[in-house]
Amino acid sequence: MNIKELKPLGDRVLLKPMREEEKSKGGILLPDTVSKEKPQVGEVLAVGPGGTDKDGKLIPMTVKVGDKVVYAKYSGTDIKGDDDEEYLIISEKDILAVF
Repeated sequence: MNIKELKPLGDRVLLKPMREEEKSKGGILLPDTVSKEKPQVGEVLAVGPGGTDKDGKLIPMTVKVGDKVVYAKYSGTDIKGDDDEEYLIISEKDILAVF
């Protein structure tokens, strides 16, 4: 699947999780397999048009493409692109902060 052609619907956001290199206290780089926690920081690659309120009015998105965000730990749906990279589709309400 070509990730660049993916367009989120509603209030959903496509993120690329940012992998941080983890080091031991002695400075040794640890592989991803040692890391127990999924990253909670990502870059926004695409945003949907926004959600709707109970009257059907469009609520615009507060994040935009290129934003670096912190998101809730166990949120979203993981997908794999044709480049074998991992991506995440989450609801805007699961975004906790913007850098």
